[in-house]
Amino acid sequence: MAVRLYVYDEDQCDPKKCTGKKLIRFNLAQEIASLKRAPYGAIVLTPFSEKAVSREDRGAAEAHGLMVMDMSWNQIDTFPKLRRDLRQRSLPYMLAANPVNWGKPFKLSSVEALAASLYIMGYKEQAVRALSKFSWGEQFLKLNQEPLDRYSEVETSAEVVRIQMEYLPPERPE
Repeated sequence: MAVRLYVYDEDQCDPKKCTGKKLIRFNLAQEIASLKRAPYGAIVLTPFSEKAVSREDRGAAEAHGLMVMDMSWNQIDTFPKLRRDLRQRSLPYMLAANPVNWGKPFKLSSVEALAASLYIMGYKEQAVRALSKFSWGEQFLKLNQEPLDRYSEVETSAEVVRIQMEYLPPERPE
């Protein structure tokens, strides 16, 4: 079973580099023109959620879909308020492979965020299919293979967050 993918586009990035727009062009995702039209109960990826995406989100993803907010990281402080019925999830530690933010932790493109979520929830073939439309897509999986495999082997958000702690660099005293 495939998960329906949705892209809410804030039109903040270069259309030629926009991974969300490319997924829509290839019919791998559907555009959501207004947040009011987001499917009830959908999982929405947001960097502000306390809860990480995990295998326990499979049922909601299959029933309602997975949505990414296509925005510029430079304007993340303008992130819109979401309806209560939407299930907000963040992504655990991973490195970006896209040309704009290559090697930066957490600064994933829309396709990387969707693919990582799919992979973690157990939809690995769909994740690979989405990334296959990008010359650097396979590199994202190679760069994050170990953490992605480990995140996908556990059931809960708490377990994903616990594993993530092993990848975070130690805090330095100020």
